[in-house]
Amino acid sequence: MAQLPGGVSVQLRSAVQKAYSAAAEKPLEKHAFPVGRVLAERLGYPAELLETLPPISVEAFAGVSNVAIFAAIPAGATVLDLGCGAGLDSLIAARRVGGGGRVIGIDFSDSMLARARQAADVFGVDVTFFRGDAEQLPLESAAVDVALVNGIFNLNPARAQIFRELARVVRPGGYVYSAELILREAVSKPGHFSEAEWFA
Repeated sequence: MAQLPGGVSVQLRSAVQKAYSAAAEKPLEKHAFPVGRVLAERLGYPAELLETLPPISVEAFAGVSNVAIFAAIPAGATVLDLGCGAGLDSLIAARRVGGGGRVIGIDFSDSMLARARQAADVFGVDVTFFRGDAEQLPLESAAVDVALVNGIFNLNPARAQIFRELARVVRPGGYVYSAELILREAVSKPGHFSEAEWFA
């Protein structure tokens, strides 16, 4: 099976990218994972906050926690939103860092990034969005004060490389806030993966 850098299979990367792009393109349809405002509220994003954010971002939210709410994000900080999706956490972080800060969103889905860019324009915040892979971040070393990672490790087996990249781009003394889905019990590894198995 063809491999990408970090040991990620081309088949897996393609399946995950396709699934998340579909959520961005048609968020109100049924997907293999939860998407949208109901999910965001269930994870602890305040309803009154979601009301202020552009629907184009909220309706395609596909995270696993409210990391942008619980993270300590000081004014003036440079924040990385890794796996930014439709940009909900990026928008919240941009308001928290203020005019003296900077927010960088990175995702591998062009469809999600298109939503994120439009949402930032509507919301009136300056966020830089890049297309990139978590195991090869398009950033200089020690460029980030705070990194937010809202649910990418369960879908990318190159976890060691992702952690190495986070250690490289976050400055000494900086912070990484990561949230992830975890299994409560072991499952057998199938000889091949299906979309249902990866997104269940």
